[in-house]
Amino acid sequence: MRKKQAKKRPLLPDPKFNDQLVTRFVNMMMWDGKKSTAFKIFYDAIAIVEEKKTDEEKTALEIWKDALSNVMPHVEVRSRRVGGATFQIPMQIRPDRKISTAMKWLISFARKRNEKSMALKLASEVLAAAKEEGAAVKKRTDTHKMAEANKAFSHFRF
Repeated sequence: MRKKQAKKRPLLPDPKFNDQLVTRFVNMMMWDGKKSTAFKIFYDAIAIVEEKKTDEEKTALEIWKDALSNVMPHVEVRSRRVGGATFQIPMQIRPDRKISTAMKWLISFARKRNEKSMALKLASEVLAAAKEEGAAVKKRTDTHKMAEANKAFSHFRF
């Protein structure tokens, strides 16, 4: 690379829970720079999770963090050309990329759900992921299965 890598800019924690992870999630969910709308959607979703939860000793934010960790992949496949053939090579994922991928999957599969509002969609996807079911968790298991299937090519790693 010719240029130096950009510095990680510090994220301000969110106003309600004082958590940087929440701000990062909201930033990913935001469209057209409408951060306040994204925060409203997230807080509404957390309120819905609070109403619908079955586990009494956990808060809604802890359920959301459990859902995020259940969606987080540990390995992924990367394409690499070796002698004219393209191989899918399983690789470990950096911790920050794990979190980013989990957030992207949670948001994208929440958007594809068939509920009325985005807050409701997000809440149901979070509750499903916390129970280790739902589309986002299925995506993680599929990714892990693909990495397991291509384990034979792991010696091409660089």
